[in-house]
Amino acid sequence: MGIIELIFIALGLAMDAFAVAICKGLSMKKMDWKKAIIIGLYFGIFQGLMPLIGYILGIGFEESIKNIDHWVAFILLVFIGINMIREAFSKKEETDDKVDFKTMVILALATSIDALAIGVTFAFLKVNIILAIVLIGIITFFISVLGVKIGNTFGDRYEAKAEIAGGGILIILGIKILFEHLGLLII
Repeated sequence: MGIIELIFIALGLAMDAFAVAICKGLSMKKMDWKKAIIIGLYFGIFQGLMPLIGYILGIGFEESIKNIDHWVAFILLVFIGINMIREAFSKKEETDDKVDFKTMVILALATSIDALAIGVTFAFLKVNIILAIVLIGIITFFISVLGVKIGNTFGDRYEAKAEIAGGGILIILGIKILFEHLGLLII
Protein backbone atom coordinates (compact mmCIF):
# COMPACT_ATOMS: atom_id res chain seq x y z
CA MET A 1 0.00 0.00 0.00
CA GLY A 2 1.45 3.33 -1.09
CA ILE A 3 1.55 6.72 0.54
CA ILE A 4 -1.38 8.03 -1.54
CA GLU A 5 -3.63 5.20 -0.37
CA LEU A 6 -2.54 5.78 3.23
CA ILE A 7 -3.35 9.49 2.93
CA PHE A 8 -6.85 8.66 1.67
CA ILE A 9 -7.33 6.16 4.52
CA ALA A 10 -6.11 8.81 6.99
CA LEU A 11 -8.57 11.36 5.59
CA GLY A 12 -11.43 8.89 5.83
CA LEU A 13 -10.57 7.94 9.40
CA ALA A 14 -10.24 11.61 10.38
CA MET A 15 -13.81 12.48 9.36
CA ASP A 16 -15.35 11.23 12.61
CA ALA A 17 -12.85 13.28 14.61
CA PHE A 18 -13.56 16.27 12.36
CA ALA A 19 -17.29 16.06 13.09
CA VAL A 20 -16.71 15.85 16.84
CA ALA A 21 -14.16 18.68 16.70
CA ILE A 22 -16.78 20.84 15.01
CA CYS A 23 -19.08 20.07 17.94
CA LYS A 24 -16.38 21.07 20.43
CA GLY A 25 -15.87 24.33 18.52
CA LEU A 26 -19.61 24.96 18.60
CA SER A 27 -19.54 25.07 22.39
CA MET A 28 -16.75 27.69 22.58
CA LYS A 29 -17.90 31.28 22.96
CA LYS A 30 -14.49 32.51 21.77
CA MET A 31 -11.97 30.62 19.65
CA ASP A 32 -9.33 29.14 21.94
CA TRP A 33 -6.38 27.91 19.88
CA LYS A 34 -4.80 26.19 22.88
CA LYS A 35 -7.94 24.09 23.37
CA ALA A 36 -8.14 23.45 19.62
CA ILE A 37 -4.58 22.12 19.65
CA ILE A 38 -5.31 19.95 22.70
CA ILE A 39 -8.40 18.55 20.96
CA GLY A 40 -6.34 17.92 17.82
CA LEU A 41 -3.66 16.16 19.88
CA TYR A 42 -6.16 13.85 21.59
CA PHE A 43 -7.81 12.90 18.31
CA GLY A 44 -4.51 12.64 16.41
CA ILE A 45 -2.81 10.51 19.05
CA PHE A 46 -5.75 8.15 19.50
CA GLN A 47 -6.38 7.91 15.76
CA GLY A 48 -2.70 7.16 15.20
CA LEU A 49 -2.30 4.65 18.03
CA MET A 50 -5.44 2.62 17.40
CA PRO A 51 -4.16 1.17 14.09
CA LEU A 52 -0.95 0.23 15.88
CA ILE A 53 -2.94 -1.61 18.54
CA GLY A 54 -5.02 -3.30 15.83
CA TYR A 55 -1.87 -4.22 13.97
CA ILE A 56 -0.38 -5.79 17.09
CA LEU A 57 -3.57 -7.67 17.93
CA GLY A 58 -3.44 -9.09 14.43
CA ILE A 59 -5.54 -11.56 12.60
CA GLY A 60 -6.78 -13.58 15.57
CA PHE A 61 -9.04 -10.86 16.93
CA GLU A 62 -10.38 -9.38 13.69
CA GLU A 63 -13.88 -10.84 13.97
CA SER A 64 -14.43 -9.89 17.60
CA ILE A 65 -13.33 -6.30 16.94
CA LYS A 66 -15.60 -6.04 13.90
CA ASN A 67 -18.52 -7.37 15.92
CA ILE A 68 -18.43 -4.72 18.66
CA ASP A 69 -16.69 -1.59 17.31
CA HIS A 70 -19.88 -0.09 15.91
CA TRP A 71 -21.84 -0.68 19.12
CA VAL A 72 -19.21 0.98 21.28
CA ALA A 73 -18.96 4.00 18.96
CA PHE A 74 -22.76 4.22 18.70
CA ILE A 75 -23.33 4.16 22.48
CA LEU A 76 -20.58 6.68 23.23
CA LEU A 77 -21.55 9.14 20.49
CA VAL A 78 -25.29 9.00 21.21
CA PHE A 79 -24.68 9.42 24.96
CA ILE A 80 -22.45 12.45 24.38
CA GLY A 81 -24.87 13.90 21.79
CA ILE A 82 -27.86 13.57 24.12
CA ASN A 83 -25.84 15.27 26.88
CA MET A 84 -24.99 18.16 24.57
CA ILE A 85 -28.64 18.65 23.61
CA ARG A 86 -29.74 18.40 27.25
CA GLU A 87 -27.15 21.01 28.27
CA ALA A 88 -28.29 23.34 25.48
CA PHE A 89 -31.75 23.44 27.07
CA SER A 90 -30.45 23.99 30.60
CA LYS A 91 -30.44 27.53 31.93
CA LYS A 92 -26.78 27.56 32.91
CA GLU A 93 -24.68 30.25 31.30
CA GLU A 94 -21.38 28.42 31.04
CA THR A 95 -20.61 26.46 27.92
CA ASP A 96 -19.13 23.00 27.79
CA ASP A 97 -15.92 23.88 26.06
CA LYS A 98 -13.87 21.80 28.48
CA VAL A 99 -11.07 19.66 27.20
CA ASP A 100 -10.70 17.66 30.39
CA PHE A 101 -9.05 14.25 30.30
CA LYS A 102 -12.21 12.15 30.81
CA THR A 103 -14.27 13.93 28.16
CA MET A 104 -11.50 13.95 25.59
CA VAL A 105 -10.55 10.30 26.12
CA ILE A 106 -14.17 9.24 25.62
CA LEU A 107 -14.52 11.36 22.47
CA ALA A 108 -11.14 10.28 21.08
CA LEU A 109 -11.90 6.63 21.78
CA ALA A 110 -15.35 6.85 20.20
CA THR A 111 -13.97 8.40 17.02
CA SER A 112 -10.98 6.07 16.67
CA ILE A 113 -12.51 2.61 17.08
CA ASP A 114 -12.70 2.12 13.29
CA ALA A 115 -8.97 2.80 13.16
CA LEU A 116 -8.42 -0.26 15.38
CA ALA A 117 -10.00 -2.50 12.75
CA ILE A 118 -7.97 -0.77 10.03
CA GLY A 119 -4.84 -1.72 11.97
CA VAL A 120 -5.82 -5.39 11.75
CA THR A 121 -6.20 -4.95 7.99
CA PHE A 122 -2.78 -3.31 7.86
CA ALA A 123 -1.34 -6.47 9.42
CA PHE A 124 -2.82 -8.56 6.59
CA LEU A 125 -1.49 -6.22 3.92
CA LYS A 126 2.01 -5.85 5.41
CA VAL A 127 1.63 -2.06 5.50
CA ASN A 128 4.50 0.08 6.80
CA ILE A 129 2.77 0.65 10.15
CA ILE A 130 5.07 3.48 11.27
CA LEU A 131 4.33 5.51 8.13
CA ALA A 132 0.61 4.71 8.44
CA ILE A 133 0.27 5.82 12.09
CA VAL A 134 2.31 8.98 11.52
CA LEU A 135 0.15 9.99 8.52
CA ILE A 136 -3.10 9.12 10.28
CA GLY A 137 -2.11 10.97 13.44
CA ILE A 138 -0.87 14.13 11.71
CA ILE A 139 -3.77 14.38 9.27
CA THR A 140 -6.30 13.81 12.06
CA PHE A 141 -4.60 16.47 14.20
CA PHE A 142 -4.82 19.16 11.51
CA ILE A 143 -8.35 18.24 10.44
CA SER A 144 -9.52 18.30 14.07
CA VAL A 145 -8.03 21.76 14.73
CA LEU A 146 -9.73 22.96 11.55
CA GLY A 147 -13.00 21.41 12.76
CA VAL A 148 -12.81 23.31 16.05
CA LYS A 149 -12.32 26.58 14.15
CA ILE A 150 -15.21 25.87 11.78
CA GLY A 151 -17.48 24.89 14.68
CA ASN A 152 -16.50 27.98 16.65
CA THR A 153 -17.18 30.31 13.75
CA PHE A 154 -20.68 28.85 13.41
CA GLY A 155 -21.27 28.62 17.18
CA ASP A 156 -20.48 32.28 17.86
CA ARG A 157 -23.52 33.26 15.85
CA TYR A 158 -26.06 30.69 16.96
CA GLU A 159 -25.04 29.54 20.48
CA ALA A 160 -27.74 27.16 21.89
CA LYS A 161 -29.02 26.14 18.47
CA ALA A 162 -25.46 25.30 17.47
CA GLU A 163 -25.02 23.09 20.55
CA ILE A 164 -28.26 21.29 19.72
CA ALA A 165 -27.01 20.83 16.15
CA GLY A 166 -23.67 19.56 17.48
CA GLY A 167 -25.41 17.03 19.71
CA GLY A 168 -27.57 16.01 16.77
CA ILE A 169 -24.48 15.53 14.62
CA LEU A 170 -22.97 13.20 17.22
CA ILE A 171 -26.18 11.18 17.47
CA ILE A 172 -26.46 10.94 13.67
CA LEU A 173 -22.79 9.97 13.44
CA GLY A 174 -23.35 7.21 16.03
CA ILE A 175 -26.42 5.93 14.16
CA LYS A 176 -24.55 6.10 10.84
CA ILE A 177 -21.67 4.03 12.24
CA LEU A 178 -24.10 1.46 13.63
CA PHE A 179 -26.14 1.24 10.42
CA GLU A 180 -23.03 0.95 8.21
CA HIS A 181 -21.70 -1.93 10.24
CA LEU A 182 -25.07 -3.67 10.35
CA GLY A 183 -25.40 -3.29 6.57
CA LEU A 184 -28.50 -1.10 6.86
CA LEU A 185 -27.01 2.01 5.23
CA ILE A 186 -26.73 1.98 1.45
CA ILE A 187 -25.14 5.42 1.01
